[in-house]
Amino acid sequence: MGTIALVDDNEGVLTALEVLLGLHGHRVLCARTPADALTLLKREAVDVLIQDMNFSRDTTSGLEGVELFQRVREIDPDLPVILLTAWTQLAAAVDLIKAGAADYMGKPWDDQKLLTTVNNLVELAQVSRAHQSAQRSQRQRQGALAREHDLCGMVYASVEMERLLALAVKVAPTDLAVLILGPNGAGKERIAEIIQRNSRVAKGPFVSLNAGALPAELIEAELFGAEAGAYTGANRAREGRFEQADGGTLFLDEIGTLPLNGQVKLLRVLETGEFARLGSGRAIKVKVRVIAATNANLKAEIAAGRFREDLYYRLNAIELKVPALAERRDDVLVLARHFLKSEATLTPAAERALLAHSWPGNVRELANVLNRAKLMARAAVIEWDDLHLPAALPQPMEKSFSQAALKGALTACGGNVTQAAASLGLSRQAFYRRLQK
Repeated sequence: MGTIALVDDNEGVLTALEVLLGLHGHRVLCARTPADALTLLKREAVDVLIQDMNFSRDTTSGLEGVELFQRVREIDPDLPVILLTAWTQLAAAVDLIKAGAADYMGKPWDDQKLLTTVNNLVELAQVSRAHQSAQRSQRQRQGALAREHDLCGMVYASVEMERLLALAVKVAPTDLAVLILGPNGAGKERIAEIIQRNSRVAKGPFVSLNAGALPAELIEAELFGAEAGAYTGANRAREGRFEQADGGTLFLDEIGTLPLNGQVKLLRVLETGEFARLGSGRAIKVKVRVIAATNANLKAEIAAGRFREDLYYRLNAIELKVPALAERRDDVLVLARHFLKSEATLTPAAERALLAHSWPGNVRELANVLNRAKLMARAAVIEWDDLHLPAALPQPMEKSFSQAALKGALTACGGNVTQAAASLGLSRQAFYRRLQK
């Protein structure tokens, strides 16, 4: 179970609690004075502290308990504290509850209620520590990734993006063709740039073409160039994107919209490194790494006869999938703060609204929402209604939360109880009480 620290000047109280908690599997550490308790907390990893409110003979004000609680908070701001109090110290105990204590109980206490409270707090503390440890490991991995590779300023916090970036920089130095899948606005071009920056052609040009933004009759001219007079309006010869990208990387976004005749020519370039401009029979040889991307289901396009299977396998030696923003919630707030820079801050209700939104437009939509909110906000603090999101309603304070919701908030906040409580619009003690229920 957990490690429980007890501090009380009454030997009988310490013995009774030690027996009760020990019989239910807890490790119990005892202290008779506040000084001994503080020394113990500095030395031991403790899940819950149960403290008296008075430690000197004939003292009933509860001020000693208040002072101890404040000193404990300096050592461990998130340690759950249960106060043992007589009615004469009730007001002081209530004040400490407002300051963040987990609970208070009168003497004599109810054994079953105390055990239930301790068990819930131990579970929460252990979950919190596990998440904090996982977060530290994740930050270390992400820090190493950023130090060892050029991530083009990528802002992220999620494990999903960490895995994607680790794979992207791993394949970057190879000659393997990469196909990047993912919805519009999720950051496919940024992943392609990261591959370029960490490749053997990092010093070469990075050229991009969004095939979905061009009429079908112009795509070939954009890719391969055209001689003067090759088509209406072609008054002079022009380079295509392949020539511009020679010695570097060509990023082809929305590759699924490329017409079949363009697919044939693209396949030939990938196989031979040669192509001809429109209106010319002269072969031009280039060395270009092609990275393709799409939000379409290319296998379905192949089945429908709209995409060549041989081109698909030529482009797809390695497949990278950029998750939608809704699939990496841990990135929402770090991206939001990045877009706001130091120009504005978000209220807790605004943060909850951002986390509640489904983000069909992904990172691009988030950036647009925050840029608009900066302009529309009445001050440098952005409220939930400044976001103008369908789900941008603050959660009512009286709302009940399931255990899964409470633990989910704790997970999203990396095990930080204070942040988890704030994300739900709760105080620390209200968070504890709802978990107990």
